Amino acid sequence: MVGLLALSGVLLSACGSGSSSPTPATAAPTTTTTARAVALCPLTGTPAPGGVVPQRPALAMKVDNYSLGPAPAEARPQSGLDYADIVFEEQVEGSITRYAAVFQCHDAPGLVGPIRSARWTDIQMLSQLGHPLFVHVGGINQVLALVNASNLVNVDLMFNPQLVVHPAGRYAPYDTYTTTQAVWAQESHLRTPPSPIFSYSRLPQAGESVSQVHLDWSTTSDIYWRWNRSTGTWLRFYNVGSPSAPVIQPDVLTDGVQNQAQNVVVQDVTITYGPWVENSQGGLEAESHILDNSGKAYVFRNGRMITGTWSAGGAGSPTIFRDAAGQVLTLAPGRTWVEIYPNNAPMVVTPTASATPTTTPAG
Repeated sequence: MVGLLALSGVLLSACGSGSSSPTPATAAPTTTTTARAVALCPLTGTPAPGGVVPQRPALAMKVDNYSLGPAPAEARPQSGLDYADIVFEEQVEGSITRYAAVFQCHDAPGLVGPIRSARWTDIQMLSQLGHPLFVHVGGINQVLALVNASNLVNVDLMFNPQLVVHPAGRYAPYDTYTTTQAVWAQESHLRTPPSPIFSYSRLPQAGESVSQVHLDWSTTSDIYWRWNRSTGTWLRFYNVGSPSAPVIQPDVLTDGVQNQAQNVVVQDVTITYGPWVENSQGGLEAESHILDNSGKAYVFRNGRMITGTWSAGGAGSPTIFRDAAGQVLTLAPGRTWVEIYPNNAPMVVTPTASATPTTTPAG
């Protein structure tokens, strides 16, 4: 969700992921007498597969993240997130979080899911991607009407049973899956890739060297990101214990790969609740206000935290992230995980070579 692409068609850096991440690492090109431009994936800034950006829109899939204990339980472990270009994490009712996994340059080789229902916040997050395909399973009438009126292409699996797979060992409502191949094939008449929404650079702007960031939405979404120098990525963990007796374990997917990203962007947003009820327990929908708004932002890349701000215009325009000096913040080429985080919740950061975490003021 950051502004204009800093690498205008010329590769400055390959993705720094380790072997456990499917985002491909690319060696520096052989020196020649004539420099050759390298086609870059619009949502990662890494070399496009086969040197050609796929002529297709972004594909956003709504993936569940609810679990009361260690995996396997309820939605976890999920499938396919390790092949997404971007993953947005948003709050829904009851401080539960869900994901919008965005694919463009790469197919996920297997299933993606479990897929769940749409939310109002999805439009706020995803409209900057042009006309993305939005895969979900239903939603309340008010939200579905807004999705249909937005620039998102509504691919509701309730009305597309031919796209649905129910894998063995899963139970409702955590048993609805699909594939990127099937969705793109069905919508093959749409051939416009998204514009870049991030800027990239090989080296980070100045920032504090940190080893961990802790985001605590709730007992089901108590998240830790830890910098791993050997893979060049932030590795995701979550707490399945309690605040007083945490049990922190790797957030591992069905293929054995731990969720990780070259960049973690924490976007502090104002969240309101209601007026719509989202479940049979009376839970009010959490609405994250992004369009035509602004707030604090924190970019984590290359083991550093850069503090800044974000600002967003109307639907269709990218969110712009800037540092304290007003310069556009740049990300490392590779996968990005965007945390749409409540601006009244604490973010605890552990500086590198320090055993004492510091709490960043919210708001």
